[in-house]
Amino acid sequence: MLQVAPELVADLQRGGVEPVRRALDAAIQLEHSTIPPYLYALYSLDPGKNGAIASIIRSVVVEEMLHMTLACNILNALNGTPQLNSPDFIPVYPGHLPGTVQGQLDVGLAPFTLDLVRDVFMVIEEPDTPLQFRIAEVAVQKPMTIGDFYRSIRDKILDLGTNAFSRTPRHQIGPDRVEFAVVVTNAAAAAQAIDVIVEQGEGTATRPGEVVGHDFAHYYRFAEIVHGKRLIPNPAADPSGPPDQQYVYGGAPIVLDTTGVFAVPTNPTAALYPPGTVARRLCDTFNYTYTALLGQLHATFTGQPGRLTAALGLMMSLEQQAKDMMSGLNTGGVGVGPSFEYLPLL
Repeated sequence: MLQVAPELVADLQRGGVEPVRRALDAAIQLEHSTIPPYLYALYSLDPGKNGAIASIIRSVVVEEMLHMTLACNILNALNGTPQLNSPDFIPVYPGHLPGTVQGQLDVGLAPFTLDLVRDVFMVIEEPDTPLQFRIAEVAVQKPMTIGDFYRSIRDKILDLGTNAFSRTPRHQIGPDRVEFAVVVTNAAAAAQAIDVIVEQGEGTATRPGEVVGHDFAHYYRFAEIVHGKRLIPNPAADPSGPPDQQYVYGGAPIVLDTTGVFAVPTNPTAALYPPGTVARRLCDTFNYTYTALLGQLHATFTGQPGRLTAALGLMMSLEQQAKDMMSGLNTGGVGVGPSFEYLPLL
């Protein structure tokens, strides 16, 4: 499992609203930092050959965007200000994710493999005690996970009470713009938003499904890919039996076609591609678009919700750029990996 840095937890225990704001800043950075690795793996897949796997990863990315939105809503409601439009907002890949234990898990930009899903993506999303569903796992110690970190923030917010919140809705993104978004105006709504983040990522101690949403939690969606079968209710289970006997990886097959993974570099940077080449131009254009997207999201979460429309347009442009790059459409079949670097237009 991915562990949260102890200093973040220690800061949160000091009490008061400022440590909660700092924790939410870290949470926003952490939510965003998972998106480029997930997207890189997603865009390395030929959807015509690996559509089921691509669909699962895409569904997780959409909810990671929701989680970032919810964390921004809570921070805004506590009179803080999200800071997305900065070079420091983007982590260096490969490396540890913001707010996590340094050196514990290196996360990079890599084309899809089952090992990547099992050894990186599932580790990021792993809850304290994952429901096994017939899959034997080696027992490990359980320090603070991302879910635990969010629950700690939740406890501190409830301690702060509603007086810590803005008296009127402040820079909120609601469900009319992002499905399942929670408008945060008080401690109870903030706790509800955190519950959505945790349960969509980890599930609960008794069930793998989301409380808010239509699917299994992220950890179990990635497990479906690794085990090669959909998670389904166990027809032989006693309804009163243990939670991990209620489901089984025994549904429709999810088969990886290795010929449907584009041959792209791992952990590329723009410097990998010589200046003046088509590959470098494509990589720079992608990074310009990515940086512009962060700018639009920053504006969206700091009082200009109408800018979300422009952000969504840039997201679609990024997706098409990445697919064309990784398939080698304009480079003679040679895959070019987007580097997700901060590169503003001068």
